Amino acid sequence: MIKLATKALYTCLIKESYERFDGFVILHGTDTLSYTASALSFMLEALGKTVILTGSQVPIFDTRSDGLDNFLASLVIAANYNIPEVCVFFGTNLLRGNRTSKASATSFEAFQSPNFSPLAMANVKIEVDYRLIFRPCTMEKFYVHASLNRNVGLLRLFPSITSNLVKVFLQPPIEGVVLQSYGLGNIPTNRDDIIEELSAATKRGVIVVNITQCTTGCVSDIYEAGKLLQKAGVISGFDMTPEAALTKLAYVLSKKDWDTETKRQMMQTNLRGELTAGRPPTIQDWDLVEAVASSLRLSSTVELQELGSILFPAMLNAAVVRRDVVKLESLRGYGADISQVNADGRTALHIACCEGDLKVVRRLLKMGANVHIKDRFDHTPLTDAIEYDHHEIIRILLQCGAHLHGDAVLISEKMCMAATAGNTKRLQSYLLAGADLSQKNFSGRTPLHFAALHDHTEAIEFLLDHGADPHCLDMLGQTAMDLAEATRAARAARLLTSFKQNAIHDDDKITV
Repeated sequence: MIKLATKALYTCLIKESYERFDGFVILHGTDTLSYTASALSFMLEALGKTVILTGSQVPIFDTRSDGLDNFLASLVIAANYNIPEVCVFFGTNLLRGNRTSKASATSFEAFQSPNFSPLAMANVKIEVDYRLIFRPCTMEKFYVHASLNRNVGLLRLFPSITSNLVKVFLQPPIEGVVLQSYGLGNIPTNRDDIIEELSAATKRGVIVVNITQCTTGCVSDIYEAGKLLQKAGVISGFDMTPEAALTKLAYVLSKKDWDTETKRQMMQTNLRGELTAGRPPTIQDWDLVEAVASSLRLSSTVELQELGSILFPAMLNAAVVRRDVVKLESLRGYGADISQVNADGRTALHIACCEGDLKVVRRLLKMGANVHIKDRFDHTPLTDAIEYDHHEIIRILLQCGAHLHGDAVLISEKMCMAATAGNTKRLQSYLLAGADLSQKNFSGRTPLHFAALHDHTEAIEFLLDHGADPHCLDMLGQTAMDLAEATRAARAARLLTSFKQNAIHDDDKITV
C-alpha cells in the first residue's frame, strides 16, 4: 500500500516552498515511484508549477549510474519549461506522473506511459509537446489535500479465483477496490458467484473500479461479459494505470464533503489527465498551421513547429487586444497552447493583464492560462497587472495562485519609486498583491521615507493607514520624520507628528 507518511512529507515541503521556487524535483526510489507520482498529482490541487520525480536504476555513486543525467535533465526542465503537472523523468522521456508504470527492472528506460505520449523528450534538444499539457481550468489557488483513504486495494482476477476470496477481500473496512479484469474489462459469464459478491459490495457503498490487466488499451462494455460488471454496480476506470486508479480512489474516498454518488462520478471524470474518456470533438490540431505551411511550401516537422510557435502566440495576443473571446476558443481548438509564449516570453495572459479587460482575463484563466510564467523581463502577469494598476485583475490572479516573486528589496525599490512620485494607486496595487509596505530598499529606506521626503501627504496617509512602520531607520539612522524635518516638508512633518501623538493616546487608552 502507499506510504502515506512519505507522500505527506513531499506535499508539506512543496506547500512550504511553493512561492519561493519555479519548479520542484523529487528524488525517489524507482520501485514505488509511479505510485507516488500518481498520488501527488491528485494531492497537489490547482498546481501551477512543474513537479518532477526521478531516480536511477544504478546507484548514484556507481560509475555507470543513470542518476546524474536524470537529475540534471529534470532540473533543466523544471526550471525552464511551463509544464504545470506532476511528471516523471527517466531516460530521455518526461511522462505524465499518473500515466506511468515501471516496465523494466534493468533498463535505463525503466518507465513507460502505456496510453499517453511523452510530454517532452530530452535528446540533443529538449522538445516539449505543449498540446499534451494538462492545465487546470478552475480559478483556484494552489493548495494541498494532505490525506488519502487507506481502505483501498487492488484485486486482480485469475481463472481459479474463488468467490470466498473475493468476498473476504470486499469486507469492511474496505471502501474502494480497483478490479483488474480481463481484456476489455471482462469477467467470465459463468462466474455468477463473483458477480453476486461484487454486486453486494457496491450496494453497501463500496466503490469498485474496473480496469484492464492489459498494458495498453481501456475497458469497454461492448461485450456481454463487460456489461455484467456494469449491472453489478462496477464503474469504468477507462484507461487508467493500476497506480493511478488506486491512488485516485484513495484521494476521492478521502473527500468528506462528497457523497457516494459524487465520488463515483469523480472516479469517471478526468481530474488530472489520468484517463481518456468522453473527449469532445475538436478541430484537428495544427490544421491551421499546416494550411499556412502548405502555402509557404514548408513540410518538415521542425518547420511546422517553428511556424506554430510564431503564428499561435501572435494570433492569441491579437485576439486579446481585440477582446475577442470567441477567437481565443477557436485558436485553442486549432491546437494553440493558451500559455504559449512569444519571442519575448510573454503569453496572452501577460497582454490581457496590461490591457485590463477583466472578462478576457477570466476567460484565459478558465482555459488554463498559467499565472506563473515569467517573460524575458522577469515579469509575470501579476507584475503587469500591478504596473497598470488593474486592481480587480490583481485580485483574480491572486485567487488563482499568483504571488509576488523576486527579491523583496527590489520590490521595495519599485514601491519607493511610487512613493517618490506620490503614486498612491500604485502603492495600493502592491498592497493588494501582498507586498510589505515597510520593506526596506538597498539604502534601508521604506516607501514612507520617500513619501515624507517629497511631502506627498496622500501617500503618507495611505501608508500609515495600512501598517507602514514610521519608526524604521535607514542606513543613516533616520526615520521618515527626520527626513521630513530635514527637507522642511511641513505637511509631511505635521502628518507624521499627528500620527505619533494619536498613537500615544491610543496606547494610553489601552493601558487604562
